[in-house]
Amino acid sequence: MNALPQPAEQVPPSLLGRITGALPTVLSSLLAVTIALVAGGVVIALSGENPVPAFQALFEGAFGGQRALAETFVMATPLILGGLAFAVAARAGLFNIGIEGQMVLGGLASGLAAAWNPGWPIFIHLPLAMLAGVTAGGLWGFIAGFLKAKTGAHEVITTIMLNYLAYRISTVVIGQATQTLVSPALQATQPAADSASLPILVAGTRLHAGLLIALAAAVIVWFVLYRTVFGYTIRTVGLSRGAAAYAGFSWGRTIALAMLLSGLLAGLGGAIDALGLQGRYYNVSLGLGFTSIAVGLVGRNNPFGVVLAGLLFGALASGATKMQNTAGISRDIVYVLLAFVILSVSALAVLQQFRQARILTARTRVMTRDRAADDAGDPLVEPPSPPRTV
Repeated sequence: MNALPQPAEQVPPSLLGRITGALPTVLSSLLAVTIALVAGGVVIALSGENPVPAFQALFEGAFGGQRALAETFVMATPLILGGLAFAVAARAGLFNIGIEGQMVLGGLASGLAAAWNPGWPIFIHLPLAMLAGVTAGGLWGFIAGFLKAKTGAHEVITTIMLNYLAYRISTVVIGQATQTLVSPALQATQPAADSASLPILVAGTRLHAGLLIALAAAVIVWFVLYRTVFGYTIRTVGLSRGAAAYAGFSWGRTIALAMLLSGLLAGLGGAIDALGLQGRYYNVSLGLGFTSIAVGLVGRNNPFGVVLAGLLFGALASGATKMQNTAGISRDIVYVLLAFVILSVSALAVLQQFRQARILTARTRVMTRDRAADDAGDPLVEPPSPPRTV
């Protein structure tokens, strides 16, 4: 009796294989950016201006020298963390539109902790100030995840409501005239103590150590999502709730923890912006959380893709001022470019999914036809009986 053939042992893909596998996505993103720049150039030309000097000034403002490059990194830092927050939630099948509120409370908590100066050294005060922001953002994200898990409340609705509640909490806390940690006249917290401020990496620029934290966070998120059981659980729940239940994964627990992790990252982004760039928390809505959603979408919810998308958005934000001052083009054209980038990435992603669906359908038909042919030629398979005549 012949032994049944054993399935071939699966060999983990090599580094070259992973790079090759990710190449179509990278090329698709580059194509999307190219399409967006061409469309933006058409818009500038239709307005009566020359797009070539505009894009030249935009590039010089983003990469033309040490200070310009440093400013690009500064603008990209909170967006990277916000994009990672969106990516984690998206991998669990959630749309976290509450990153803005989570960043607001993260910045507020860190600003208050940094304004309080008990005389601690920097290796104690700075981590505690950042921990305050991370905790506040994580709690705000966990509320939405808990409501989703227990009541089925849609996260888009709850996070939008929590955004407005976060704004109101910030306004009330900053407006306390009797509170020594805030400055109601400036609508901000008191300046962060030196022991709670992120150090500057390059003298003469605003580039601070928050960039290193953001890059480290991207590596950690990648490791958690793709190299741990918890990350596998998150991705399984995001792909199919039924498959997760069949595998024995708790859907509600995973949803709540995914939103907690998303809020932690968003709160860290708000904390780094307050302790690194601003030097205090300002009660002003910068829209970083909403822009971070676009960063996550452009980065295809991949941690390393989010880093590249954050750098792209940071470069556009950094070069917008020079484009306006040098070429006389309104900096609002940058928002047009960002919109074109998002539309191009979304359109190409839909086309790629459509193409993959067609390939999968074709393969399924071939496999079905081959199996039917094998069954017809297999003597162990009883052929279908002819129709009975009456």
